[in-house]
Amino acid sequence: MTRTNDVEILGGSVLRVGDVRVTFQRTLRIPDNGKAYPLPPGLGAFPLRRVDDYASRVPSGWAAHGGVFLPLYQREAMWLSLGGPDRALQIGVGKVCAVSGGVFGADLRARPQNYVVSGVQPWLDGIASGHGTIRQFVAMPLGSGTTVEAQVTGEERVGGLQLRAFRPRPGRVPEPRTDWGGCMEESVLSDACAAPRAKASRPAASAALGLAAGGRMKQKVYPDPHGVDAWDPDASDRVFVHLVNSALWTEITGEAAPPSPVDAASYAAAGLPWFSLYDEGAATLAPTSTLAAVKSLAELAATKGAPPADEDRSVEPGPLVRLASRVASALGVRDGDW
Repeated sequence: MTRTNDVEILGGSVLRVGDVRVTFQRTLRIPDNGKAYPLPPGLGAFPLRRVDDYASRVPSGWAAHGGVFLPLYQREAMWLSLGGPDRALQIGVGKVCAVSGGVFGADLRARPQNYVVSGVQPWLDGIASGHGTIRQFVAMPLGSGTTVEAQVTGEERVGGLQLRAFRPRPGRVPEPRTDWGGCMEESVLSDACAAPRAKASRPAASAALGLAAGGRMKQKVYPDPHGVDAWDPDASDRVFVHLVNSALWTEITGEAAPPSPVDAASYAAAGLPWFSLYDEGAATLAPTSTLAAVKSLAELAATKGAPPADEDRSVEPGPLVRLASRVASALGVRDGDW
C-alpha cells in the first residue's frame, strides 16, 4: 500500500527525507588490508533521479518500490553526508541495518541501537563493524555473493539502500542543533572547502547493485543523546535508494555517469588532504556480532586463495585535516511497497 511520504530531491543531488538531508558522496576506495584509515574526501555528490520519471526503462520491480536511483561503478565506494536537525535515521543496506545488523524497518531500539541521529552523526561511510571503526560501503553486483545482504541473510534479493527518518515527540528534542550539512556536501577540492522519454526494453535487474564491506576506517557511530523514547514511531518518512552500474544509468537516463575517482594511492601521492573529527571524548556504539562477522571483499577473496589486489596495497595518507564540526528546485519522491 502506498503511503503519503515527505521525501523529495533537491537540486538534483540532495535527498530530503522528512527533515533530514542526505547526499551520497563520491569518494576514494580505501585499501582493504586490515589497516584503519582516516576519512577520505568527498569528491562531489552522486546525481539522483526519481524512479517514477523513468518507469518504462527501469528494471522490473522498481516501480513497485518507488524511490530514487543513483549510479556507481563496480567496486566504487561512497559515503552518506547527513544534514538537518536531530532526527532518528535508520539506514539499510539490502534491508540489513547498517548500524546493528538487524532487519531494516524494525522498531527503533536502544540495545542494540539500530539507527543514527542525523544532527549528531555528520556522516556514515560504512557498516558499524568495529569499536570506533567501520567497513567502507563498496558497490558490488547483486548475485556476486559478496554484499552485506548476502552474508547476513544468505540471499541477494533487495540491494540498494533504504532510509527511514523519525520525527521527535513534541518537546523532546531541542531545535535547532548545529547543521552538519555544509561544505562537505560539495567536493572537497572546491574553493568553498579548500580552507577547512521514449519507451525502451527493460534492462535486467542483474545490473542493479548492493553494498559490500570494504576497507576499515576510523569512524565512530554515536549513541543517541536523546534516548529512543524521544522519537515518535508513528511519524516517519522513508525512501528506497536503488543503486545501478554506470552502463545501466546511461541506458535508463541517457546521461553519462560521473567519472570513477582516482585510487587512494594516487590521491595520497598528490599530497591531498584526508580528514578526522575532534571527537576523542565522544562515546561510540559497540559493534554487534552480526556486523563484526561480515567479511570484507579482500577477506572474501583470500578465502578463495586470491592474492591481494593492487588497489589494496598500503598507502600513507597525506595531510590530515581536523574538523571540529560541519556545521534548487524540489522533486517529490513517491514511496512504494518494499
